[in-house]
Amino acid sequence: MSGYLVSDTRKVTTHRFIEMKQRGEKISMLTSYDFTTAGIVDGAGIDGILVGDSASNVMVGNTTTLPMTVDQMIYHARAVVNGVKRALVVCDMPFGSYQVDRKEGVKNAIRIMKESGCDALKLEGGEEIIDTIKGILDAGIPVMGHLGLTPQSINKFGTYAVRAKEEAEAEKLLADARLLSETGCFSVVLEKVPAALATEVSKAIAVPTIGIGAGAGTDGQILVVADMLGMTKGFNPRFLRRYADLNTVMTDAIGQYVADVKDGAFPNANESY
Repeated sequence: MSGYLVSDTRKVTTHRFIEMKQRGEKISMLTSYDFTTAGIVDGAGIDGILVGDSASNVMVGNTTTLPMTVDQMIYHARAVVNGVKRALVVCDMPFGSYQVDRKEGVKNAIRIMKESGCDALKLEGGEEIIDTIKGILDAGIPVMGHLGLTPQSINKFGTYAVRAKEEAEAEKLLADARLLSETGCFSVVLEKVPAALATEVSKAIAVPTIGIGAGAGTDGQILVVADMLGMTKGFNPRFLRRYADLNTVMTDAIGQYVADVKDGAFPNANESY
C-alpha cells in the first residue's frame, strides 16, 4: 500500500499517536463501519479509524447510540480490521458494556479485542469510570478517552448542545482529561466543547487530543465518514465540512442504472456471456 498522502506505510500504533503530538504533527481520523469503506479510508492515508457506536445512527438508523451491543460492535470492528493495513483501529465500547462495574467492563473489553482484532478501545467518561479504565489498561488494552459531549449520556444531558461552556463543567473536563492522561489513556476525544477550552486541555496533557467540534487547537480531528463524504442529508452542525456530495453522485448513478435496465440498455452484448 503506497498511501494517497502518506509515504510512511508502517502500521500506526498508539505510541506513534503520542509521537505525532510530540513533533507537532496533526492526527487525522475518520469513522468506518465496513470492510469496503475502511479499505478506501485506510488507502487514502488516514492515521486512525474509529469503529464508532455511531454505527447505530449511520448504519441502522437509530436516533441514539444507545441500542448498540457488544456483538454488533465486534461485527463492525472485525469488518473494518479486515480492510485496514496501516491505520490504528479503535473500537467504541457500547453503552452498558462498561458502566456497571470494573469486572464486567474488563471482561467485555477483552472479548471485543479478541474477537475483533482491533488495536484499542474508546470509552466515554472521566473520573466516574476511571477504575474500569485502570482495569482495562491493566489487562494490556490501550484506551482512548472521550470527554465533552458523550452521546451515550444523551438522556442525562437531554441535548446535543456544546458542553463545558460553564466554568464548573470546564474545570471538571480539564481535571478529567488530566486524570485520563495520567492514568494511561493514549489519547482523548474532545467532542463539542469551546475551542479555547479544547486548546487549553491539549496543552495541559501529554497525550494527543482528537477534536470533533472542538476547534483547531486539538492535536487531531475526527469526523463521521458518511457525513464528510456527503452521503447523509439534514445533519449540518457547524463543525461538519463536506468534502464530497456522494448522495447526489450515488443517486444519479443508481437512477441511470434503473433507466438503463428499464430501457433494455443494460446489459449490452459486451456485458453478456
